[in-house]
Amino acid sequence: MIDPLFWLGLSLLLVATSLTAVLVAAIPALQELARAARSAEKLFDTLSRELPPTLDAIRVTGLEITDLTDDVSQGVKSASQVVKQVDQSLDTARKQAQNLQVGTRSILVGVKAAWRNFTRQKPTRRISDRLASNEKPALTLREREVLKQDNHRIKPEAYRANDGYNDAASWETDFDDQE
Repeated sequence: MIDPLFWLGLSLLLVATSLTAVLVAAIPALQELARAARSAEKLFDTLSRELPPTLDAIRVTGLEITDLTDDVSQGVKSASQVVKQVDQSLDTARKQAQNLQVGTRSILVGVKAAWRNFTRQKPTRRISDRLASNEKPALTLREREVLKQDNHRIKPEAYRANDGYNDAASWETDFDDQE
C-alpha cells in the first residue's frame, strides 16, 4: 500500500470532490452577489441622476431662506423705527395736552379773576370830592406830618393795610376749591 500513484489519485479525487462541493455551495452566494451588484449599480445610477438637481434645489432653498431672513430683519428694524416714532409722537402729544391743560386753566382763572374784578362793588366816590391838582388846597403842617409818618412805616405794616389785595393773589386756590 505504499503505492504513491494510488495516493496521488485518491488525493486528486478528494480535491475534486471538495472543489465541486465548494462550487455547488458558492453558486447561490455568487448569484446573490451578482444581484446585489446590479441593485447597487441601479442605486448609483439613480443617485447620479437625482442627487445633483436635489443638491441644487437645496442650495437655492438656502439662498432663498437667507434672502427672507434679510427681509425679515429689515422689516423688524423698520418696525422698531416706526415704534420709536410713534412713542415720540405720543410723548409730544402728551406734552401738548399738558400745555393745553395749563393754558386752559390759566384762561379760566384769568376769566374768573376778571369776572370778580368786574362784578365787585366799587366804592362810591363823588366827583365833587375830586379836585383838580391846581384846585387842591395846600396841606397844613399837621397833614404833612401825618403823611411823612405814613411814608416811614416799615413794609409789613404798609402791606397789612391792603389785606384785600391777598384775595386777588389767592385766585388759584379759590379756583381749585370750586372744581
